Amino acid sequence: AVSPNGRYLVVANTGSDTLSVIDTREDKIVEKISARQDPGDLFGAQPNALTFDKRGKILFCCNGTQNAVAMFQFKPGESKLLGLIPVGWFPGAIVHDPQRNKIYVANIKNIGDTKQKMQAGTALGFNTKQYSGSLSFVAVPPAKELAAFTKIALANLRYPLLAQAKLPPRADAPARPVPERVGEPSVFKHVIYIIKENRSYDQVLGDITNANGDPDLCIFGERVTPNQHKLVREFTLLDNTYCSSILSADGHNWTDTGIATDYVERSFAGWPRSYPSGGEVDCADALAYSSAGFIWDDALARGKTFRDYGEFTTSHNHWTDTKRKKAFSFLDAYHDYLGGSNEITYTCEPDVESLRPYIRADWPSWSLDVPDQVRCAKFIEDLKRHEQDGAFPDFTIIWLPNDHTSGTKAGSPKPEAQVADNDLAFGKIVEAVSHSSFWKDTCIFAVEDDPQNGWDHVSGYRTTAYVISPYTKRHTVVNTQYNQTSILRTMELILGLPPMNQMDATATPMFDCFAATPDLTPFDSVTNNVPLDTMNPPARRVADAQLRKDAYVSAQLPLAAADQCPEDVLNQILWRAMRGTQAPFPSWAVRTVDDDD
Repeated sequence: AVSPNGRYLVVANTGSDTLSVIDTREDKIVEKISARQDPGDLFGAQPNALTFDKRGKILFCCNGTQNAVAMFQFKPGESKLLGLIPVGWFPGAIVHDPQRNKIYVANIKNIGDTKQKMQAGTALGFNTKQYSGSLSFVAVPPAKELAAFTKIALANLRYPLLAQAKLPPRADAPARPVPERVGEPSVFKHVIYIIKENRSYDQVLGDITNANGDPDLCIFGERVTPNQHKLVREFTLLDNTYCSSILSADGHNWTDTGIATDYVERSFAGWPRSYPSGGEVDCADALAYSSAGFIWDDALARGKTFRDYGEFTTSHNHWTDTKRKKAFSFLDAYHDYLGGSNEITYTCEPDVESLRPYIRADWPSWSLDVPDQVRCAKFIEDLKRHEQDGAFPDFTIIWLPNDHTSGTKAGSPKPEAQVADNDLAFGKIVEAVSHSSFWKDTCIFAVEDDPQNGWDHVSGYRTTAYVISPYTKRHTVVNTQYNQTSILRTMELILGLPPMNQMDATATPMFDCFAATPDLTPFDSVTNNVPLDTMNPPARRVADAQLRKDAYVSAQLPLAAADQCPEDVLNQILWRAMRGTQAPFPSWAVRTVDDDD
């Protein structure tokens, strides 16, 4: 933004939470202004749009992550923050109206307002991809009103928790499952973080009767996911946990960095530069990544050992015999796994170069043509080796993507088979860890990167999440509201890592999931009910006209890359594949409804 007299140009440095004031006569930076409430705060204001008042005395700045407009007294060399004005979700553009002395703010994201008057037949968004923007019209507040606005904005940010996150460890603090302060002892030495793909809570666990689920929306219930059902019955069932993300591009950033950058938030309309979800070559885009770093950067900087199985890597899988040119299929990979013939070679490279020393280089990464059984076997192979050398990493990330499914594409597993594959791999990993010598001091967390390919009667953002350890409460339903940043914050406290940014620093740790006394009973996985090689038939052999059409559509879906399918199309295909064509699609579960509260 240029000051009204043309003397100064102010630039928002989103990645460093600062504003640079440039004297246009001298082409020099004459001031750097912090966009944070306190310059010593963690990263997380993300200033990204600016405007002046008519006189050039007041500078307004959209602080995207804070859902607020920062109001500055502009005096180069002596500028200061006056306060915050709460607006909408990630403000990204702003103008000042001098005649009315108002600011008009465009908020990049919004959840549909059921009180809006919409054209007939227009549904308001409840599914995560049915997003929209919003406008905030705010009269420029006088000092007293600005002070009140600032209190509201800081309360929305849970700002006091930033100071709490900085408290030093207490020398006499006992070892707990989740320490109250960074640096206090934990009973755990090892953390395993499993990231899955694209399921909502009701889709998988809606059939569990003693929790807040809707069985009418459950298509991958206990018959398909017996291990996940057994896990939440034997350990803790979380029925109030949410993704902070909409899709994989921001989902893998939220799961790994606890924040989404301004670049990511601005790209939802079309992804013109890249789709930074991990698992594809063009995903390696530094603009997409938080300047505060990833959870593994945090761990490595504190001397923790780390191993990455697939997250933010791209695979190059091929026949071992390079003369075979035709791409291998799921059945080829499955039979190769069962027979141990090693006819397929798996390789991967990091999307983020700093990961290179820590990846398993023969991990399949993103490929729905590779069973999760292959991924599971490779992890368990390493686990057994670590039992011999005693050098199990402090922190491990595992990417298990196959619950994404391939729709009803001929030659791919049926949706229930692919979800069953993912479920079995998850169960076998937990079983292997719980029967190992590391079980007594290991905690496993699992969550979906996003909930987009599903529906839910509570929220389009609600998802499945798991906390598994000897100290996890047994046979318990936990209703406490958590999200992906809660998982990050909990892992940080266990590993003795400071938070990375304002989002994970102010997240609710998952204290309610743990007990003081351990129960070392191991978990035994259960055999899949759905054969993993249950394949979709050729479209021409499908008798039902609608299902046949779905098969033809599935064959055209861009499943080789994450999240390229039209979400509603894939969702309806999955619904009909599991429920048949006579069961009406639950459109009410992907729209907003009036809430008596």
